[in-house]
Amino acid sequence: MRADIIVMGWRGHGPVRRLLAGSVSRGVLRGASCAVLVVRRPIRELRHVVIGVDGSENAERALKFLAALEPAHGARATVFRAVDIMHAPTQGLAPAATRAIVATEVKRINEGRRAAARKDLSRAAKTLSSAGWKVDQAVTDGAPLRELLATVSNVGADLLVVGAKGVTGLRHLLLGSVAEGALNRSPVPVLVVR
Repeated sequence: MRADIIVMGWRGHGPVRRLLAGSVSRGVLRGASCAVLVVRRPIRELRHVVIGVDGSENAERALKFLAALEPAHGARATVFRAVDIMHAPTQGLAPAATRAIVATEVKRINEGRRAAARKDLSRAAKTLSSAGWKVDQAVTDGAPLRELLATVSNVGADLLVVGAKGVTGLRHLLLGSVAEGALNRSPVPVLVVR
């Protein structure tokens, strides 16, 4: 049928059953060649969407998918990016001058990462604005999934959009991904774009 999207409900299973058997939603998500919208609760009105942007091709596809949708009057999108912050290694026995140099270099690297994140978000915001969305930007430090879900709650989002990473095999079962974590923990429907 060459569908652009598959829409499914979500019936959460316990963690052991999920690990051993998975679920229909997960199976469809892993096997689908198109976007999958997994709905835990109905969307009465799509007023605010959060989209995770991380500079990857997957996130770019999700951004283009969202930009292709016509926003409702007054609809907002928050483009989100978590920055992986470097921490200075323990240097208890190093001379003070060495510790200061390392701290300065770590700070420079982190500022560069934040600047790159802001640049990615600015580009994403421009794409969505051109498509008629009102756009906000959110850059945070910290674990991507935790910060993404916090942003969903903080802005009162109605939908979360993420790109599929395509992780497979044992690594996928043990480590999961932001998309998988979002499916498990998001309080709002999740659109996973391939």
